[in-house]
Amino acid sequence: QPTECFLSQPEEKQESTVKTKRRKKKKISDILEKSAPKPGVPADLQNLLSQHFGENRSVIEIEELKLSDSCFLPANDLTHSFSSYLKEICPKWAKLRKNHKEKKSVVMLVICSSALRSLELIKSMTAFKGDCRVLKLFAKHIKIKEQMNMLEKGVFHIGVGTPGRVKALVEQDGLCLNSTKYMILDWNWRDQKLRRMMDIPEV
Repeated sequence: QPTECFLSQPEEKQESTVKTKRRKKKKISDILEKSAPKPGVPADLQNLLSQHFGENRSVIEIEELKLSDSCFLPANDLTHSFSSYLKEICPKWAKLRKNHKEKKSVVMLVICSSALRSLELIKSMTAFKGDCRVLKLFAKHIKIKEQMNMLEKGVFHIGVGTPGRVKALVEQDGLCLNSTKYMILDWNWRDQKLRRMMDIPEV
């Protein structure tokens, strides 16, 4: 009998800890739901870079990572559609598109957190892109070698993809960023867990 009593106690404790953990998770998502999306500002990216590299870089190296405000274009103030925003920040797109003849590179690189979001953005930029070629740069259902072959053989103007795959292509010399003029970060979009791209530790 005493052993039965002893066994029943830790079981109850386990149940109660599970319940409190679940409650905490709900609270985090509640906070995220209530927080309204704000347009991204250059300081957001600068802070993120210094936080990420702060521990393993010297003061001089961190200084070199700082980008001047002239590197940044105005952020989408959340009143624009994706196409109208791109038209505003890149009014000379037609000229840039015609002049771009380099293989293994893109003029505009759009980075977002998932393959599905990449497809969404490709669809929503039809009014802007005209007849230029867009390349999907994500891992879902597309092998990295296929993407490398496409970049080597053809000329692409816009690349839309996820950080992991873009990084892998750059590291394997499949994508060259020398002729990239614009880099757009899909900063405010949230996934099913209400995380922005910058809230994902791997990114």
